[in-house]
Amino acid sequence: MKFSVAARLAYEVRETTVFILNIEAAALRNQKILSETLDLTPAVAVDRYELEGGTRLVRVVVEPGTFEVAYDAEVELAMHDADPSSVGETPVAQLPLDVVPFLNPSRYCQSDRLARFAYREFGALPPGHQRVTAICNWIHDHVDYLSGSSTSETSAYDTMVQRAGVCRDFAHLGIAFCRALAIPSRFASAYAWQLDPPDFHAVFECYLDGAWYLFDPTRKAALQGLVRIGVGRDAADAAFATIYGNAEMTSMAVSIAPLDEVEEEEPTVRAVGIA
Repeated sequence: MKFSVAARLAYEVRETTVFILNIEAAALRNQKILSETLDLTPAVAVDRYELEGGTRLVRVVVEPGTFEVAYDAEVELAMHDADPSSVGETPVAQLPLDVVPFLNPSRYCQSDRLARFAYREFGALPPGHQRVTAICNWIHDHVDYLSGSSTSETSAYDTMVQRAGVCRDFAHLGIAFCRALAIPSRFASAYAWQLDPPDFHAVFECYLDGAWYLFDPTRKAALQGLVRIGVGRDAADAAFATIYGNAEMTSMAVSIAPLDEVEEEEPTVRAVGIA
C-alpha cells in the first residue's frame, strides 16, 4: 500500500534553540520512501543522522522568531501477514544481541515493577503473538483512553494505577508487560491511517520468531496503515521534537492518506510483521 504523509509544526522561539526533529518516515526494508520534502522557515542548516532501527533525526539551530516545519512524503509499505497462532516467542538464548536491550526496564516502562502482575495474568497463556494479543486486549478493556489524563512524565506503572491514558501510555504498558515476560519490546511512533483525529500515534513492536511484529492496544488505527517514524526503548527515544532552549509550539497538524484505492478496514489483531 502507498500513503502520503504530512506534518506541519510551528514554534515561537525566544532564544537560540536546538531542535532535534523525528518526523521523517523511517528508512526500512519494508517501508520505501518514494519521495519526500522537508521545508524549514526560516531556512537553516540541517544536520541529519540515522539511528539503528531506521530512525532518521534532523538537528537544526534556530534563532529567535517564528519557526515553521513542513514535511511531506509518499511511502510504500510492504508488510507481511502471518497466522497469529504460528508466531511463537524466541528464547532469550537465541535472540540477536542487538535485540537483547529491549528486554530491560526503561524510564517509562518499569517491567520490573509490573512483573508479578504480568506473570499472574499472562504467564500461563500460549506463548507468542497470541500472548501479546491477550496483553493488548487486557489493556484495551481495563484502561480508559482519555485525552488529558496523563502527562509527559506518566509511566507504565502510573498508567496501571490510574487505569487511564493515551496512545503512548497504552504502548508503554504493553511494552512493560511484554518485557516482564522476556518478550523483547520497543516503542514506535507512526503516522496512522484511520486515526481520528489525525495525530502522531504510538504503538509497540515485539520481537517474535525472528521478526518484529506490530501491536496497538488502542485499537484506533489499522496496523497495515502505520508509516513508522521512530523506534526506541520508550517515548523518550522517539519524541517528534526534542528542544534544547526556549521555544513554544503554536500549532501542529498531521495527516496521512492512502494513494491506492483501499477499503476501510476495522482495526486488526492479525499478525502484522515488519521485518
